[in-house]
Amino acid sequence: MWSYRHLDFTVHQLPALKDNYIYLIEAHKSDVLIAVDPTLAEPVISACKQLQKGLTHIFNTHHHWDHTDGNLELKKQYGCRIVGPVNEADRIPGIDIAASKASPPVVDGLEVQIIDAPGHTSGHIAYVLWDALFCGDTLFGAGCGRIFEGTPKQMWETLEHISKLAKQTKVYCAHEYTLANLRFARQVDAGNQALTIRSRTDKKARIQKKPTIPSSIGLERETNPFLRPLNAEFCGLYASKENIDPDPATVFAHLRSRKDQL
Repeated sequence: MWSYRHLDFTVHQLPALKDNYIYLIEAHKSDVLIAVDPTLAEPVISACKQLQKGLTHIFNTHHHWDHTDGNLELKKQYGCRIVGPVNEADRIPGIDIAASKASPPVVDGLEVQIIDAPGHTSGHIAYVLWDALFCGDTLFGAGCGRIFEGTPKQMWETLEHISKLAKQTKVYCAHEYTLANLRFARQVDAGNQALTIRSRTDKKARIQKKPTIPSSIGLERETNPFLRPLNAEFCGLYASKENIDPDPATVFAHLRSRKDQL
């Protein structure tokens, strides 16, 4: 378990399955303890024992099994309240609170905002707590989620919105995909010095069995190929090379399609 202290809460990062991350958000000013996208119950139960706290909430970003399979066991164990996206409420096991940008959950001691984030799934949401983003399978370290239920336009608009968060915002995504994503990034953005530095740093972290996550919005803007269309110079060079329209949404869609073929 790795822990990261923020002003009003601490985030505990729990590895699960092959490459999933479950997060526990421990409030400093209340007894609130939130599990984000619990694919399994056991790591959460073990962490709760270590923290000597009971789980009060589950936050699901979307309905996929590797984000929700721990819901019912944890609810049975702790009686916790399950929060999930309003547009996927019928696919979230045990849901109590259907959340959206217009209707965020009220949690004692924490300010929770919702970003409606369709693209990976039709009703995907992300949670923002001050300077921390819990984005499920929307934004990854140097990557983004596959577009299963949404459209490229929706995903691009979601990423564009997320990119406007403060540069120091920590990105807590749900998978450790960074090294594979960086290999693709170097193919399409070879001259990016920030990307070269990140590749070296993140490779060293994984060799040491450390996570590459959390990253930050600032780092993703500099090195993530799916946010690089925000950079006019990158957009123009890539579009010219691929003979496509230099519109950022078009460049993003081309990059996503190219990555899907690997």
